[in-house]
Amino acid sequence: MSDMNYSSFVSQLCNQAQLSASDPFFQTQLPLIITDAELRNYRTLDLLDTSEIATGTMTAGNRSFALPSTNGTFIVAENINVITPAGTEPDAGTRNSLTPASQAYLDFSWPSVNGSSVPQHYTLFNQDTILVGPWPAANYIVEVIGTVRPPTLSTSVVTTILTEFFPDLFFAAAMVFTAGYMKNYGAMADDPKMAMSWETHYQTLLTDAKVEEGRKKAVTA
Repeated sequence: MSDMNYSSFVSQLCNQAQLSASDPFFQTQLPLIITDAELRNYRTLDLLDTSEIATGTMTAGNRSFALPSTNGTFIVAENINVITPAGTEPDAGTRNSLTPASQAYLDFSWPSVNGSSVPQHYTLFNQDTILVGPWPAANYIVEVIGTVRPPTLSTSVVTTILTEFFPDLFFAAAMVFTAGYMKNYGAMADDPKMAMSWETHYQTLLTDAKVEEGRKKAVTA
């Protein structure tokens, strides 16, 4: 099951589940099948390849900063660096690492734009936005390092980390969801039922994938 892409995934899924790719009900469920399989794997494996470094630019006098999303939405921002001097790219300037703090601390210490300077602290306001203190005195470039949620497999995103490196695991997870959609509890083997059998297969593959992913991280530690 190597070199999987969107088209081959859909073809293999329909073949295994004995479904028609042109079935409008299947087409409605297909994005849900893909999303369920992707999120299950991303959340469970914490893949090294979902690590990302991205940059954005703060606006002087505005303590709110939207995390960059060019290569995926940040799920966990592990390090946030403000680069000085203002307007300097990370590798050409100095990284000033921000320290996490509560919003109450930021509000108390820097209640207004007065005293703007190079930010020292940040807090997560929501999934996509941080607040900083002091407020930025210039349009500083910000470097964000963390875990992103990659774009979802689709007709426009024909391959993903999962289809390239974990196609068997991704396919097994998709089949678990598909079995439920079909309400088909006929057997993959005579016993156990189809969904349970694919779930067992998925768990076996997951154990192996965790070992492989752990070895990657041990090498980079």
